Amino acid sequence: MYSLNARVPPAVSRLASDLHPRLTPFDRLRSRHTLVAKRFETDRFARLRERLRETLRGTPAFEAQVTGVDYFEHPPRGSGPVVYLAVESPGLRDLHETLVAEFGAVDELEGPDYVPHVTLARGGSVADAERLVAEGVDPVTWTVSQVQVWDARHREAAARISLPA
Repeated sequence: MYSLNARVPPAVSRLASDLHPRLTPFDRLRSRHTLVAKRFETDRFARLRERLRETLRGTPAFEAQVTGVDYFEHPPRGSGPVVYLAVESPGLRDLHETLVAEFGAVDELEGPDYVPHVTLARGGSVADAERLVAEGVDPVTWTVSQVQVWDARHREAAARISLPA
């Protein structure tokens, strides 16, 4: 399984680190923080990479902003709740829609169900998730100028694609 991800800047990683002490009641904490634009259910990496490069040709860099903490009480996959940093980005939504049109949507996760976010933790209580949401965070804005194809099996970036400014 592959995904197309945008790396988050150090300021978002610091924000996640600052929240870490309040995430310890959850069952699993995420140590690698990325912003998923699209998931792909294929094992044909070389073909996927070339289709992505063609599809993304001319796609401009775009802004993204962490706007707060939120959670999915009942995620479509895995245990809940899932606590995350909410991300607003019209450019990311446009990119997602382009990719869904080209590659199709993963049911219950993409298309109209797509919620841009950076996962922090999962499992635990809804009450703990609600406390984090109520605390809030300062916004963090950055420019996404590169995306990477993440190889879940090998747990590494398999390719990078630059987005022109």
